[in-house]
Amino acid sequence: MTFHPKNVLIMQSGGCTNVLNSSLSGIAAEAAGSRAFDRIYGASHGLDGLLDNRTVDLTDVPETTWKRVARSPGAALGSTRHKLTPEDVPIILDKLAALDIGYWFIVGGNDSAETGHMLTVEAAKAGYDLVEVNVPKTIDNDLVLTDHCPGYGSAARFVALAAMGAGNDAEAMGVASPITIQEVMGRDTGWLAAASALGRREERDAPHVICLPETPIYEDRFVSRVEDAYTRFGFAVAVVSENARSADGVLGGQSEPWFVDDFGHAYYDGPARYLASLVAKRLGVRVRYEKPGTIQRSFVAAASPRDVREAEMAGRAAVRAALDGHNDVIVTLERIAGTRYECTTGLAPLEAVGGKVRTMPAEFLDASSGEIQPAFLRYLRPLVGRLPRFARLT
Repeated sequence: MTFHPKNVLIMQSGGCTNVLNSSLSGIAAEAAGSRAFDRIYGASHGLDGLLDNRTVDLTDVPETTWKRVARSPGAALGSTRHKLTPEDVPIILDKLAALDIGYWFIVGGNDSAETGHMLTVEAAKAGYDLVEVNVPKTIDNDLVLTDHCPGYGSAARFVALAAMGAGNDAEAMGVASPITIQEVMGRDTGWLAAASALGRREERDAPHVICLPETPIYEDRFVSRVEDAYTRFGFAVAVVSENARSADGVLGGQSEPWFVDDFGHAYYDGPARYLASLVAKRLGVRVRYEKPGTIQRSFVAAASPRDVREAEMAGRAAVRAALDGHNDVIVTLERIAGTRYECTTGLAPLEAVGGKVRTMPAEFLDASSGEIQPAFLRYLRPLVGRLPRFARLT
């Protein structure tokens, strides 16, 4: 009879989200409740920690602690952006063997899917009996083969609320400070910036201009659209993705990124400051630019309750999938057709997800004009939850 190691290793990877720890606690709870495993370990800061012998035994963590962890932003185990290399593999397999690891769960995005698939393939080549299942997460919502991603609903809620608040502030300030440009996360896609449209109830509501990576920004057209909103309403708010670009590439004349991570993702200063300067020069008014940064994915007051529940559901589903014999897969969230929102889980091959990017589809975005379609708002509302309704006296 072939011996299969009975210990579990959990790892968190990539950018954090508001619900990353809900998935972690879901994995731990399902693993403990199944009584199918001996010990449950966590890799401190992912691959970096495993390579450095930094793991934590989670087997006996009290339920009360897990409840607090599940509602905490960030990554309770510590995250990583370490890209797995061929040289890492034999070292990692030795570390797994020393801990008697037979099941590995990675909570991460498309880069993590590549890591998980490579680990599965290399473990099989080495004759190491390893079951590997990923749990999805990303505020960018750009994983393929899933309806949406844990973490997106909460970040989208923050962005929608921020746009609504910026609109009321700019309208109130009037000529003293009438225009605001907000820059939001979204490395390759506009799912997050598009969420800013969710709070609009009437034509003068913010945002008046939304710029996404899927549609090139033409600088003169951008300034003209902001000017038009300002002329009509007395204020204007624009929301732009951090990697929104012109047809010629990065806005602002930057030729080199200020940082490139292990996966080759380039990071630039972003377009908000540059676009704000263009608008200020054209209109001769004060233009604010705002770049919230990691608060978009860590502001717990903006967490979507549904996002929290589904993140835990995805973590639990990963354990059940592993025990059912599935390997080299990632959990997916699947929306059940019908008038009432319902969501269940499925599975997709890691190889089909790793390194792939899902941009906004045609039914959600008119790529030629950049206009957000009603179908997108219908898709997004259940993930974000109810937003406040503001009122005007003038």
